[in-house]
Amino acid sequence: MAKNTNNKKTVDRIRLNIDTYIAGNPTGTFNYRQVAAALGLATQAELKHVAMYLAELAFDGILMETSPGKYRLPQRSTKAVGTFVRRSNGKNSVVTDDTAEEIFVAERNSMHALNGDRVEVTIAARIKGAEPEAEVVDIIERKEQTFIGILKVDRHFAYLLTDSKFLATDIYIPKSKLRGGKTGDKAVVRITDWPDDAKNPQGEVVDVLGEAGKNDTEINAIMAEFGLPYHYPETVEKAADKIDAGITDEVVAQREDLRDVTTFTIDPRDAKDFDDALSLRRLDDGNYEVGVHIADVTHYVHPDTIIDREAKDRATSIYLVDRVVPMLPEHLSNGICSLRPDEDKLTFSVLFTMTPEGKVLSHRIARTVTRSNRRFTYEEAQERIETGKGDYADEILTLDRMAKALRKARYDNGSVDFDRVEVRFDIDENGHPTSVFFKESKDANKLIEEFMLLANKVVAATIGVAPKKKKAKAFVYRVHDVPDPERLANLAELARVFGYKLKTKGTPKDINRSLNKMLADVKGKGEENFLSTLAIRSMAKAIYTTTNIGHYGLGFDYYTHFTSPIRRYPDMMVHRLLARYLAGGRSVNLQKLEDECKHSSDMEQLAASAERASIKYKQVEYMADHLGEVYTGVISGVTEWGLYVELEENKCEGLVPIRDLADDYYDFDDRNYCLVGRAHNHRYRLGDVVTVQVARADIQKKQLDLALVDEKNPPRTLEQLAKGQKSGRPTGEKVGNRKKKGRNRRR
Repeated sequence: MAKNTNNKKTVDRIRLNIDTYIAGNPTGTFNYRQVAAALGLATQAELKHVAMYLAELAFDGILMETSPGKYRLPQRSTKAVGTFVRRSNGKNSVVTDDTAEEIFVAERNSMHALNGDRVEVTIAARIKGAEPEAEVVDIIERKEQTFIGILKVDRHFAYLLTDSKFLATDIYIPKSKLRGGKTGDKAVVRITDWPDDAKNPQGEVVDVLGEAGKNDTEINAIMAEFGLPYHYPETVEKAADKIDAGITDEVVAQREDLRDVTTFTIDPRDAKDFDDALSLRRLDDGNYEVGVHIADVTHYVHPDTIIDREAKDRATSIYLVDRVVPMLPEHLSNGICSLRPDEDKLTFSVLFTMTPEGKVLSHRIARTVTRSNRRFTYEEAQERIETGKGDYADEILTLDRMAKALRKARYDNGSVDFDRVEVRFDIDENGHPTSVFFKESKDANKLIEEFMLLANKVVAATIGVAPKKKKAKAFVYRVHDVPDPERLANLAELARVFGYKLKTKGTPKDINRSLNKMLADVKGKGEENFLSTLAIRSMAKAIYTTTNIGHYGLGFDYYTHFTSPIRRYPDMMVHRLLARYLAGGRSVNLQKLEDECKHSSDMEQLAASAERASIKYKQVEYMADHLGEVYTGVISGVTEWGLYVELEENKCEGLVPIRDLADDYYDFDDRNYCLVGRAHNHRYRLGDVVTVQVARADIQKKQLDLALVDEKNPPRTLEQLAKGQKSGRPTGEKVGNRKKKGRNRRR
């Protein structure tokens, strides 16, 4: 016993001496041998103690490892500038510009800075064993932002009751600033002041969205939550209404006239903005000319006009569950520019010469005039592919055969086959979801997709591949970086649990072929959806940029977006650049173009978040009609706060809160994607099939809570669910062997 005590004293003495050495070298770098030599430590045991302690200090963030085995103290100034991050749970922080380090800021030291504000802070010296802290000393620039919530209007004052993850308090609103809002209305509020001695900020109503709970109100609230526009400015609508199609003889004479060539569109049944069409004609030598015709939006929308500025700000149309929020005014998107049947339209086209087997022999790009002979829905085109009967069946079958050849070549070249089922809702006249159906990509969908991919690829290469000894001109590329190695390794490890092999090393082509095989093997299996979701998450996000690194997911060296200018601003940018460069024009300003690319990428992500939020809202609204019902599901996510379960019948996803797992105390194992019971070692793993009951549906918070159903937890009545009771167990009965104090502490 004495020997162990002496050893501990020796280690403690060595560590104290190391601390003293480090404190005396605030700007120097050192390794364990240098520290040991300075302290007169030479035995193997002493050297080991030094090396391990330095590694421990680096792990705790007290030291920085500048290169393997070499350390220094973080060079942090007492003052820094950064971006404030406010959280409703009180865990505020600042992300500093110089080190990108996230440093905790207590509320008392925040000066009531809001999320996104640019601030100057002082940083307290790090105390061993504690996280560093910062104090806001100046708010350099306030970020304009609004909050969504429900109004509560009393006799003398009003509040906005928020549910924001960026604000823990309600917002006080003078009655003179309500803009007609009343109790129960959902509103958008801007913070105008937050006095130092006030608990609540003050604000004013920017817009009243309507009565909480109504469909239009909630959908507009989702848009407002992400800072996206939910109505079109009247001035922009009026400017668009003045535009005429203007397909005069003079305009036609400047273009290639393809109005006599068989042309048709294939789109979803509820689509109104047809921005792409295909044409097909047989050539004398037995080959075919396939035309990909895209609405020539930039013929009508000129740079820096009121319509163009609005489109640039929006950057994309937004496809919510029950509506489309268009990038362009309806007069253009659904009218003049839409390739409607039996109407002459101005188009920008890529024309391919192809063999009957689908090999591309040559291509050319031209501004054209086209006329669609037929508007097909995907279902109508699919019927012709499956039966070979109906008008234009020969043309569709020929294009389908070519598309399948193109697709095979693309997969052989390393393109990833992400083909996930999408959830859609049938909605009544009030916007309420009545049933769920799944959008499945069939041959007709893939036919269109393949020719759009081909056109985008060719347009990108036309500008991106510069002549010898010349530099490529500034252009907009759609790029996709290589996958994150750690996420890919985690995916491979998880796939192995289910008996699937996935390569994580080798050429991109080898990895993607392996990934495609796994995705094909899981088709129809219970683990299909979450394994394909994890595969997508392992990938980088595709973005717009002027720096071409290729598109990893598609396996293309050059790729852009050219085929949807009605709904994507980058496609309009590409159309303008393509026309400019084909006419011999000089390269545009690279930095300005890159800034526009970044804005478009940012807006695309916001739009995607809003689209997901609208789906989540409808899922919860739909499941609210099914409280108490029992479903089979697959654990699709495991977190420290509970289990996410995706219901097999309708793909709706809900949470089984960890607080409701009453049979044991569960710990979160993030490496193995599971919750593990301490007492009984029971595990809930990602991919496990479970039976659940719909317990709660909070439409306002878009939260669906589920309860596990098994022998220990039989289904509950609606009354029991409402009271939070277990079936057959009186309220208040002790459950499991948890200690209440410890349980609360972990939450």
